[in-house]
Amino acid sequence: MKSTSSSKSNIEDDGEEEEFEHFDDFTLASSWERFISEIEAVCRQWFADGPKNLLVKDAVRLIHLKDLYKVKSEFKYAMKSYYMEYYFATVDDGKASDWDQPLHDLQLTFRVKEFVVIAPQSASGVVLDAPEASKLLSAVAIALSNCSCLWPAFVPVHDPSRKAYIGIQNMGTVSTRRFEADRIGSQVPIKLMHLEGLYELFVSKFVYTAVDWSMNHYHIHFKMKLTYRTPVYDDEDEFHDAEEDIIGSSEDNEGETHVKTPWDDDFPWSKWYSAEEPVRGFEMLAIWSEITAESSLDMAELENASPIEADKWFLSPCLSQNLDISDGSIIGFASQLNLLVKALEMSSEAKFIEDFVSGSETLKSSAIVPPPTVLDRVLKDLFHEVAEAEMDFSLGEHKNSRSIKGAPLESLFAQFCLHALWFGNCSIRAIAVLWIEFVREVRWCWEESQPLPRMLANGTIDLSTCLINQKLHMLAVCIGKRREEAKGHKADTNDSMTAEEDLQNPRDFSASSAVDEGTDRKSDRNGSAGLAESMMLLKAHKIMQAPLTQDPPPMTEDMHEERMKAVEALGGSFSFSAQLEKEILASDMSAFKAANPDAVFEDFIRWHSPRDWENDSSEETGGSQTEVLEVKWPPRGRLSERMSDPGNSWRKIWNEAPPVPASEQKPLFDPNREGEKALHYLETLKPYQLLEQMICTAFRAAADTLYQTSFGDLKQMTTKMEQLYVTMASMLKYLHAQSAADDPELVEDLRRLCTTFEHIEKLILLAASLRRKFLQAPHLAQAIFTDCYNFYLPKMGTSSPQTPVDDKKEFDKKQEIKLRDRDLILSMFPPPTANQSWRKVLSMGNLLNGHEPILREIIFSKRDSVSGSYYAASSSKLNQQEIETYRMYVCGTSNDLRVALAVTSFD
Repeated sequence: MKSTSSSKSNIEDDGEEEEFEHFDDFTLASSWERFISEIEAVCRQWFADGPKNLLVKDAVRLIHLKDLYKVKSEFKYAMKSYYMEYYFATVDDGKASDWDQPLHDLQLTFRVKEFVVIAPQSASGVVLDAPEASKLLSAVAIALSNCSCLWPAFVPVHDPSRKAYIGIQNMGTVSTRRFEADRIGSQVPIKLMHLEGLYELFVSKFVYTAVDWSMNHYHIHFKMKLTYRTPVYDDEDEFHDAEEDIIGSSEDNEGETHVKTPWDDDFPWSKWYSAEEPVRGFEMLAIWSEITAESSLDMAELENASPIEADKWFLSPCLSQNLDISDGSIIGFASQLNLLVKALEMSSEAKFIEDFVSGSETLKSSAIVPPPTVLDRVLKDLFHEVAEAEMDFSLGEHKNSRSIKGAPLESLFAQFCLHALWFGNCSIRAIAVLWIEFVREVRWCWEESQPLPRMLANGTIDLSTCLINQKLHMLAVCIGKRREEAKGHKADTNDSMTAEEDLQNPRDFSASSAVDEGTDRKSDRNGSAGLAESMMLLKAHKIMQAPLTQDPPPMTEDMHEERMKAVEALGGSFSFSAQLEKEILASDMSAFKAANPDAVFEDFIRWHSPRDWENDSSEETGGSQTEVLEVKWPPRGRLSERMSDPGNSWRKIWNEAPPVPASEQKPLFDPNREGEKALHYLETLKPYQLLEQMICTAFRAAADTLYQTSFGDLKQMTTKMEQLYVTMASMLKYLHAQSAADDPELVEDLRRLCTTFEHIEKLILLAASLRRKFLQAPHLAQAIFTDCYNFYLPKMGTSSPQTPVDDKKEFDKKQEIKLRDRDLILSMFPPPTANQSWRKVLSMGNLLNGHEPILREIIFSKRDSVSGSYYAASSSKLNQQEIETYRMYVCGTSNDLRVALAVTSFD
């Protein structure tokens, strides 16, 4: 029996379990309830994860906002698809700000921090049916209430252009907030254009009787932000201003016309191109932080107030959109350098430069060559309009400029390269045409012995520059030597004519002969330049004479290489240094022997190479001629180990050198031969050799031109310019080691260098524009530039890979203006001209020097104590608080008005 009863009880328990497993939850019987359940599950999951876990999962940061993220989930209900987005911030400072930082549209209009938006997955993204919108909002509100979430929920309604929303937020058992926003896109009522009408609109939301608003007092809190934009003068304004100037001027100026001067007319790059101004203007924000208004009369008085009375001013630059474009399409040095790199790629298609002009159609390409008038103007600027002050090549150069193997900025070849950047859009054919004519002009200067412009006719050749610049310098020196020789021949002719006259008219030389006889005999000394300080000859008790010597011949880089190869081929007992300088050394020894007939080899070493003479005791090395007799003689010392070697090459040259003064020696330098060699190099230069040297010189000259810009004390730009020169030097050095035209990787590196150059060029233009606008307040220019620099730095490819880059984010930094700087900002808003005044009807108040705001944002709020609430009776803490029961955000102008209302109710 016992077993039977127990089996019966087990059967009954199984039956109860089956009944429990098949229990029907009637709260999910309808699709509406299942829809709420799905929303609730997603909200619970988001709420449980929290911001940190959501960031790890699938949260996405909003591009235009720094610290706002969103997650998304999709639902289906009644054959329609919806999506719900949860917006949250990772940093909770405990309070929601109004205008202190960039905010989402719903955060600003309703003063919420985190919120939920549910909308249909459609093209418009809004709910056009009012019952459907209410049903959606109710579903989200119920789901959030079930999971104890206090997030506000919103549904977009009406037309998308209206930016209309309805929303609700459950504040627990105390209160509920309801939201509504809408927009008037045209024909704004005149009453709502003024603060008085907007005030009455807000008051009407909680006062339900028709009363005279001006006679009643309500404690309303008020905030306002006005945005002003610096005026932009269009062509019509300039025409009328010019017309007024002509009418007011004298009869002599009757025919003058007004021409707008470019903003960069006096900047270094203006000779080559006119850049778009990076700072198009400024937006000034005037903010009234907190005002208490009691009647509409207070609003009318506030509307007539000047923005100077505002609590805070902020200034934000209106930057050109071209600052975000880095594809080489913006005209500047960088864009033309990019074209020059493209010409370098094509330079290997022909062996001679002339082939790109007169060769096949393939080599000619489709590039258009400018007309002869343009070519003549370029050659005239290069060869005929040169000021002597431009010959100082060190002016305007960066300290690291010489590390780039190019040519100085004001040199002939550097100016040629800068002209080539803009000649025929820098195509290879246009460069070939310009180079051929350039060489013809150089040859004309050579044949006519005319000074080569923009080149020094003396001095040593700088081997750190490119070879073309060295050849041009050599040619300039040769022309200078030829001109000196021509002047010498002319002087000799005049001297011979004078001698013939003297023979015909003999003079009395007795006086001069008496003087010569009374002086020390110098017939045995030729070519002396004077005493060699206080040194005495070793073998004769005579003062050493310093000889006149020939200048060492100038040599270019390839001439040094030729002499080096000759030494390697000939070999011999001479060392490299002795062989390389044998001719110069022999000339100096001959001149020394002529000036000091009693000298020995050791005397020459003491004068020419003092480091190879070792003194036994200290000797006086200076003094006047009267102290010479006190010097001990003979000098004590010996040759160095290097010079005392019996097989020393210097002693051999000394033994072979005859005593001949420099004036009678064979010249070490033949200007005719070296000049023709330099011209031959220029005329037979290969296309890729020309383009490689042009690229180095063009980069250097363009950087030096930008470096001459005055941008004030901006440490960021100083550092960037130094980095640019280092980067250019490290990349361009490979052009001289190999042929870049056949190296795709090197060409790609040059293109990246062009991009880097473009970024620096834009920063230079930005710094120059800001400095000009804030000459009286350089601290403002520096502060605004720092904000811009930090904003654009990640886009320049110089930030760390971990730093996210938002290409679509706009610059929104604002600089607070102190009281001492407000007068300067006011000067940026000059009173409008008569022409501007009649064309624009002023509809709003708060004028700034006659200019109305382009945008007005207002926040009305009413605060009430919760003591009257039924739910607040048990809480003493809530009883002492004030809650914002009504809040209205207004944004717009005379042609556009948006209103957002938030109402807190105690239900």
